[in-house]
Amino acid sequence: MARTHAKRRLTVGAELQPDGGADVRVWAPARKRIDLVALAHDGRAERTLPMTREPDGHFNVFDPEARPGGRYWFRLDGDRLCPDPASRFQPEGPHKPSQYVDSSFRWSDHAWRGLGRHGHVIYEMHVGTFTREGTWAAAARELEELARIGVTIVEMMPIGEFAGRFGWGYDGVDLFAPTHLYGTPDDLRALIDRAHALGIGVILDVVYNHLGPDGNYLAEFSPDYFTDKYTNDWGRAINFEGPAAAREFFVQNAGYWIDEFHFDGLRLDATQDIKDASPEHVIASIVSRARDVAGRRSILVIAENEPQDTRVVRPASADDDAAPSERGYGADALWNDDAHHTAVVALTGRREAYYRDYLGTAQELISCARFGYLYQGQYYSWQKNRRGTPALDLMPASFVTYLENHDQVANSAFGRRLHQLASPSRYRAIAAWMLLGPATPMLFQGQEFCSSSPFLYFADHNPELAPAIREGRREFLAQFPSVKDESVQRVLPSPLDEATFEVCKLDLDERQRNRSAYRFHSDLLARRRTDPVLSQAGSHRPEGAVLGPGALLLRYINVQHGDRLVLVNLACDLDFVPAREPLIAPPRNARWQLAWSSEAAEYGGQGTPDINSDATWTIPGGCALLLIPEARGRREEEHA
Repeated sequence: MARTHAKRRLTVGAELQPDGGADVRVWAPARKRIDLVALAHDGRAERTLPMTREPDGHFNVFDPEARPGGRYWFRLDGDRLCPDPASRFQPEGPHKPSQYVDSSFRWSDHAWRGLGRHGHVIYEMHVGTFTREGTWAAAARELEELARIGVTIVEMMPIGEFAGRFGWGYDGVDLFAPTHLYGTPDDLRALIDRAHALGIGVILDVVYNHLGPDGNYLAEFSPDYFTDKYTNDWGRAINFEGPAAAREFFVQNAGYWIDEFHFDGLRLDATQDIKDASPEHVIASIVSRARDVAGRRSILVIAENEPQDTRVVRPASADDDAAPSERGYGADALWNDDAHHTAVVALTGRREAYYRDYLGTAQELISCARFGYLYQGQYYSWQKNRRGTPALDLMPASFVTYLENHDQVANSAFGRRLHQLASPSRYRAIAAWMLLGPATPMLFQGQEFCSSSPFLYFADHNPELAPAIREGRREFLAQFPSVKDESVQRVLPSPLDEATFEVCKLDLDERQRNRSAYRFHSDLLARRRTDPVLSQAGSHRPEGAVLGPGALLLRYINVQHGDRLVLVNLACDLDFVPAREPLIAPPRNARWQLAWSSEAAEYGGQGTPDINSDATWTIPGGCALLLIPEARGRREEEHA
């Protein structure tokens, strides 16, 4: 029995109705018959309802006895039982029945207006390892502290239901169902509601380039969800050029998170493998849908794109006759791997694998700050091809910079943090380059207190997949010659071992034990938040200059509030005499005054010698400095 006038938010899935019951709909053109099998509390079939087939391949039925918490299957052609591919919750995992979910949460964020483009600090979070409990409820209890230190956006790693007891989330298979491992859907809503009350936005990392290998039932309903026209690194490519319903499944999923969970935006994973030759690229459709459902709330859409294709952040074309290659996708910002890679080389000196095309020079650090990507169409020897597209016209807010993220920390033998691979002073200096730089900075969980917890690749898959997972990880890491060392190979952590997952959990007590590191990052975030120039840095391109090997300056020119000068020296003490660089000259009628130093004793530093911009410049090694203008007296200026 189908209901003629059901109130639906989405075209698929089970949606409870205001006057009782649930309207259930699924797209399954490959099937002749589908029955809804509703279960009793003990798991036995309580009622079976035949679904009505619609001309376009959808099946629909109204379950008048459906209640929140009730569970159900789909029986396909009188034979196999499968969960709902658009299930809103899988309380026992992806291979078990789906659950009816009441989405009528009592939100308190009615005054929340979303996120602007500028002035943010992003915090990448893996919910399962952010706290010892690994739940949304536990994470919500830590939001107040994140707000206190200056985090404005939490970027949550993927949460769509996936197989196993632990994982990164990028092998999700039930894209509409928040994983049961972290709690209930209302626990997730409560976290976001609490974040908004504290002034923090929450964006969700979503994966639209593949589905996981275990628990993916989409092909049982239609083979047209996937295509062999394209390939990618993780599984079968999703078919965005086929039937409209298959494409719409993913497009409306993007809007679903914004609408029903009040997420403030999305991070689109590996967009280079979201392949689509349609007149409107599906990424543009996803971005547009997300903004439409957000209504008056402003959202942020951030993308990862390994080839560094800036079309992703260029405006979607209103010209229907424009070629697909000329149309932008309308996202807000791109992850900047170039900035990460050159910073790592600058700190560690290691140039293995994909780091080989970076030298970590002062000029590279300046160019990343001013222009985002280093590679904007030049030859890239690691890939034996050109890399990147033009980005010289993009403002810094179009880029997200980071010294750590989930991939880059884990793309090593032992998942060590960057502060463990560099001297403390140089690490603080490069962190200041990022946090006082113009692009939107992102911290990876625990980075703010120099966590000792590693972050490794972990995935709990079924025994049949285990050998392939283990060997695939070894092959990936083999691109680093040092990892081929037999002494390393013998002790590589297994991604399948629960101990690998457990060791990645943060010890939040390190906030106190590592208080100097915690204060260092907190003070920098406060500077970025409260300084009238730095808080708007993303909308202006700083000037920059090389002062010496490993030494650079960035200057923010601001007529209203006065300029800001950032000095970074990763080498030894630099006697910059004579100072043949106009960007280091003080503003008119002013001298430079030291406002902040990475070598302050409270950060574990060795102190900072007096900086006298009217005499000879000595810039300490392994140090970053922030200078602001101080007005001169009239007599002093006349004497000068």
